[in-house]
Amino acid sequence: MNMRLAILCPGQCGQQAAMFDLARADARGGAFLERCQWPALLDAPLDVVLSDPARLFANRNAQPLIVAAQLAAWHAISAPLAEIAGSPTVVAGYSVGELSACAVAGVLDAEQTIALAAQRARCMDEAAAALPAQGLMSVGGVAVGLARACLQRHGAGVAIDTGEDSLIAGGPNAALQAAAVELQAQGARTGELPVGLASHTPLMQAAVAPFSAALAQVAGAAPSATLLAGVSGQAVADAAQARQLLVRQLTETIQWAACMDACAERGVTVALELGPGSALTRMLRERHPQIACRSLADFRSLDGALAWLRRQAD
Repeated sequence: MNMRLAILCPGQCGQQAAMFDLARADARGGAFLERCQWPALLDAPLDVVLSDPARLFANRNAQPLIVAAQLAAWHAISAPLAEIAGSPTVVAGYSVGELSACAVAGVLDAEQTIALAAQRARCMDEAAAALPAQGLMSVGGVAVGLARACLQRHGAGVAIDTGEDSLIAGGPNAALQAAAVELQAQGARTGELPVGLASHTPLMQAAVAPFSAALAQVAGAAPSATLLAGVSGQAVADAAQARQLLVRQLTETIQWAACMDACAERGVTVALELGPGSALTRMLRERHPQIACRSLADFRSLDGALAWLRRQAD
């Protein structure tokens, strides 16, 4: 086996009505989804949520749905993938995807992780409810230092660092809108993200204590693969540190550029994104084009994804 594989777990914005279809087509993935306690996780029946864009993108539903989709896909492909590539070299998650990454790396139980995602969403929604309307905004085409200074002038900040000329900003909507006007005048591209929370900024401080308490109730294990921390791009040592880092990322900037660089530094040759969506694939391909990158969302079947991975291993 010549492959050094990274498994990537994305965050919000890529969800869509067919996000479970690939996993459902597999006996293991379908059985995992059947075990999910949907009434406790969502604000409406699963089929209703998937068919209603407003509910699908509501934070309350989005976080457990995304984690469930990723872990169902992992249940479906992990055994055949082990025959192709052995254990992953690196596992990394972006925003709520870091919860999924902890389960893929064996730190957390998969079904408990979906419940944690629902608890995380509730904690964050309650924190946001006590503050002015807030959200996230993409910024591209301008140096990060200039963008950061502009955001700070208007009372916003960097939620996710994605590269030298791109980032995700977070803050009150009024602050983001004012910053967008200034940034666009400097030639930047900006776009509102369908999240409705200033994730990974100090505005989520009220979510820290309740989510930390929820994590403390869940058993953990040492990572079975190199698990990267979103707030640093460094490897996670043990379950206790993983819990601390999951709490820290509620209010601290996600260093996704550092995570991508860590994949390259650790010799990753192939990266597979579990979806939904393919945003992480695009970012990693642009930053480290020597790494072969695909998302499960690129394929019409899990067999197609596995066939591609076999070709990379040859």
